[in-house]
Amino acid sequence: MVVLLVKLAVSAGLASILLRSERFRRMLMGEDRTLPERVKMAFVGAAIYALGVAARVSTHNNYQAVDLSLEASLLFGMMGGYVTGILTGILVAVPAMLNGELLSMPLFAAFGVLGGLLRDVSPHEESIWQITPFFEHALYRFVRKRPEWRQAGFSLLCLFTILVCELLRSGVAGLFPAQAAFSLLSLVKDPSTWDVVAVYGTTLFATILPLKIWNSSRNERKLETQQSSLNQARLEALTRQINPHFLFNTLNSVASLIRTNPEEARRVVYKLSHILRRLLKNTESLSPLRDELTFIDDYLAIEMVRFGDKLKFVKEIQAGTLDRQVPSMLLQPIVENSIKHGLASKIEGGTIRVSSRLADDDRLHILIEDDGVGIPEDRLATIFELGIGVSNVNERLKVLYGDGYRMWIDSKSGDGTRTGIEVPW
Repeated sequence: MVVLLVKLAVSAGLASILLRSERFRRMLMGEDRTLPERVKMAFVGAAIYALGVAARVSTHNNYQAVDLSLEASLLFGMMGGYVTGILTGILVAVPAMLNGELLSMPLFAAFGVLGGLLRDVSPHEESIWQITPFFEHALYRFVRKRPEWRQAGFSLLCLFTILVCELLRSGVAGLFPAQAAFSLLSLVKDPSTWDVVAVYGTTLFATILPLKIWNSSRNERKLETQQSSLNQARLEALTRQINPHFLFNTLNSVASLIRTNPEEARRVVYKLSHILRRLLKNTESLSPLRDELTFIDDYLAIEMVRFGDKLKFVKEIQAGTLDRQVPSMLLQPIVENSIKHGLASKIEGGTIRVSSRLADDDRLHILIEDDGVGIPEDRLATIFELGIGVSNVNERLKVLYGDGYRMWIDSKSGDGTRTGIEVPW
């Protein structure tokens, strides 16, 4: 019984060791594998499981629990098909063949074929990963839960096949000389019914257990991919929300210029087309701070047509920050708010100042300041819930960095507004 318990532990351990390989994790994700990919899967799996056979052989059967050759042949046949199953069966049997167990290689290659056959008759691609090791559970689902009868029937077929393979191995080991093939039952003198049940049950669980471990890893990877896709979709939606906001405000400026200065309006339209061309080309969620500052220069060139000398722009940018990646369209909504809510209603105009630096912890600090009319205290408390610009920037930062960022706004009526952003490397 100790040997059988250790065998289950070894099965789980080897499955976990294989998960340490990024290449193997990638192999688990795709079901439509090319022939080279199936061959690679066989070599990767056999390299680990053959070590267990070699350990058992080299210690003269003192470490019986580390031999999982039957389980490996079936497993990789079920996951990769006939080619993977046959190759795995042949490779894991090499140490046994060198030890004189001459029937090991054809026997395990046959088990690999059976694994490939199970893969071919599976109801759908994910069926292999949904096998249950419990007969009564599969039988209940097969009889009572009609929508699930195909998967339940497939589970029963897989369990029956695993038991047949153990029966074949035990039979070969019993009918032929001791060195023809290795079986745990052949080492037990006068095995009782409970001995037989325990050995067969252990083979069953030692085969299914790696599937469950690997499927857990597959599900984690799928969830990560889905979350990444969801975040990307949210970022794209939020970016599209900003662009019309910016466009409509700029077109309002152009509309007012058409009546008073058509030539100036023409130049603004040309600059606007240049900005829109850049927006349409930029499909990335992140861009260098350098590009964001260039975009602000183009944007303010349009706004200065309306404000003239009343609007000033100052940049204090640390050289090391220019190539740092930041969310696209990060600065423009904040600068636009400074103009619209801070400086537009101020008769003498004002200054917008943008500064950046790297802190000692390598975090990027960006500060956008204006000397406008400021934000009333009651409105400041709900600033992230009002308007498109600030709330949009805050939402995108949250999607990209989670809790790893900081955004704050400090303002007093008549004293201007300061907006700070801190993001990690």
